[in-house]
Amino acid sequence: MAGCCAKTEKSGAAPATNGTAKVNGGPGSGDKTFAAVSDYYSEVLKSSKDLKTGACTAGGAPPPRIREILSTVPDEVKDKFYGCGAPLPLGIEGLHVLDLGSGSGRDCYVCSALVGEEGSVTGVDMTDSQNEVARRHAESFTQSMGHSRCNMKFVTGHIEFLDRANIADDSVDLVISNCVVNLSPDKPRVIQEAFRVLRPGGELHFSDVYASRRVPAHVQRDEVIWGECIAGALYINDFCDIAKQAGFADPRILHQGPVAINDKDIQEAVGNISFYSITFRLFKLPRGALEPQCEDYGQFVQYKGTIEGHKHSYQLDQGHVFETGRRTAVCGNTAAMLGEGGASWLSRHFEVTGDRSTHFGPFPKAAAPAQPPAPPPSTAAAGSCC
Repeated sequence: MAGCCAKTEKSGAAPATNGTAKVNGGPGSGDKTFAAVSDYYSEVLKSSKDLKTGACTAGGAPPPRIREILSTVPDEVKDKFYGCGAPLPLGIEGLHVLDLGSGSGRDCYVCSALVGEEGSVTGVDMTDSQNEVARRHAESFTQSMGHSRCNMKFVTGHIEFLDRANIADDSVDLVISNCVVNLSPDKPRVIQEAFRVLRPGGELHFSDVYASRRVPAHVQRDEVIWGECIAGALYINDFCDIAKQAGFADPRILHQGPVAINDKDIQEAVGNISFYSITFRLFKLPRGALEPQCEDYGQFVQYKGTIEGHKHSYQLDQGHVFETGRRTAVCGNTAAMLGEGGASWLSRHFEVTGDRSTHFGPFPKAAAPAQPPAPPPSTAAAGSCC
């Protein structure tokens, strides 16, 4: 593993985009969008206090263990943090984590402590000034955690081209990202690349900003509104389609909340569109393990209570909270996500009983598809049993 201050070459030309409102191409060509975003986060914004909306600072309070680690992260790293949630799952000891659009590295620092000396964390960001901040404190931070080696590295590159950043196929267990995918001019490629680099059983666990309807092209062309993580927000139904096309069947929502827009000019520009900070969980599982609907195979799961910070229960998504020691009936998709056949990174924390040899029809306790607060999309996350 390269040292935690290792730096690669920048990842060449920007990705192409078809420019349609459905994929939110950005203020201009891929190169122009990259330049606008880089300038906004390196020159215009000096800290999170300069933001005009709550999109890049939204999200509820993280768990106590995360807050404890955050208190040890250098102030410079935290001051340059722009995120819309806390996409930092616990119980990831020994895993290899990739952070897309890692910025100043705040989430990487937290993950460094969580994965421990046997794990690793790689941050990919295109902005040199942000990477410089991330690298500056990496050695001293990991030493303060008691690690004998630095388990972090920060790579200069584009999240659309992880191959150019030397991120190999099936090489990481967990991909995280915090309010960055919306800034990309080619969001489908970002999700496809995340699927490519994840090992089977791995997860894309990330927070981003989503819209209650498709953002008009003229709003997308505004560099400030784009930089504020608003203009590039995907309509949630479009995102679910992109995720499924990439191979992530049955996207699950873990947390969601409204995004506050405090600037009157931006409010006027977006009109009646509502925006939400949403944390999604997308699992890369064997082909056929996740079905379009919730199906009943008579399976049960039991949480072992072994994930740090989740002694008494564990929340998979909005519709599933598992109490320690209690056998709970689940659909085939949920059984697969929690470790049926040892396929998921969560399998060490759950006991799954039963197989798919007998089909009993639709899962009877399937809840309605998860949707953002009113006004909700009409078919958000359709096909999900969360």
